[in-house]
Amino acid sequence: MRPQANQLTRLSTLLVACALFGTLAFAQKPRDLITPPPPVPSRDDRTIRVDVDLVLVNVTVTDPYYRLVTGLEREHFRVFEDKVEQEIIHFSSEDVPISIGVIFDLSGSMSNKLDKARLAAVQFFKTANPQDEFFMVSFNDRAELVSPFTSSVEELQTRLMYTVASGRTALLDGIYLGLSQMKGARNAKRALLIISDGGDNHSRFNERDVRNFVRESDVQLYAIGIYDPLSYRTQPEIRRGPVLLAELTEMTGGRVFEVQDPNDLPDIATKISMELRNQYVLGYRSSNRERNGEWRKIRVKLEPPRGLPPLQAYYKTGYFAPK
Repeated sequence: MRPQANQLTRLSTLLVACALFGTLAFAQKPRDLITPPPPVPSRDDRTIRVDVDLVLVNVTVTDPYYRLVTGLEREHFRVFEDKVEQEIIHFSSEDVPISIGVIFDLSGSMSNKLDKARLAAVQFFKTANPQDEFFMVSFNDRAELVSPFTSSVEELQTRLMYTVASGRTALLDGIYLGLSQMKGARNAKRALLIISDGGDNHSRFNERDVRNFVRESDVQLYAIGIYDPLSYRTQPEIRRGPVLLAELTEMTGGRVFEVQDPNDLPDIATKISMELRNQYVLGYRSSNRERNGEWRKIRVKLEPPRGLPPLQAYYKTGYFAPK
């Protein structure tokens, strides 16, 4: 028993010595070296940091068949502002949380398309990530906020079930209300999805008002256009509708998906959701340091790896410089 007792005594002495040494070493450290380490940044902080001087450009890349192209790297992109090339200092292609507003047409002309349009919206909501947030605006004679920002897809689905199509089409008012609501978004990436069958005939805001608001807002616009055949588009505003949606969405780097068969609506909604979640984000600090509030044009040039077919890039056409 004596050897075991000696061994325990030596072990106790060693532990006491180690503890004493550690205490002395800690006490001798300068104060600035013993402060706790900074917290680990959240996933959002690692993706995009808030930087008022950083211009962020969401870019969607497709092949000649409009299929998404993923896997490109920073060196495959060049960015120009007012024809001057900029240095890309931020590049990512991660699926980040999105704040999304759905602008839903409830005008009378949607009566025979309403069920399929509801299915498209529901399918779009089902693709949500846990950190996404949604709101919904409906419009007919006037635009109305159906639901403020929520992460509850079930709540939005329930509200959609009780919608009825009637009245005229205040499309521009619906877009304007959606852009206004987006000011309360918590995510840096923001988008509107417009589901409509065409032109405006009852808005208080005009095209110029909405176009300027779109240019001022860092929000991507997508649209599902459920258009009637050309022979049925007899009224000027109905003929103008597809052109209007195309112009507004292209300004922001989004696009319009035209629907001939309402049965295709759910698949198209899924495709738009996939596109939003598979974009490249390019960030640069403008070489133009003037804070004059002027519009600056953006152009993104692709230089893909050899062997790929011609690719198409979709991105916002510009932004207003800070004042």
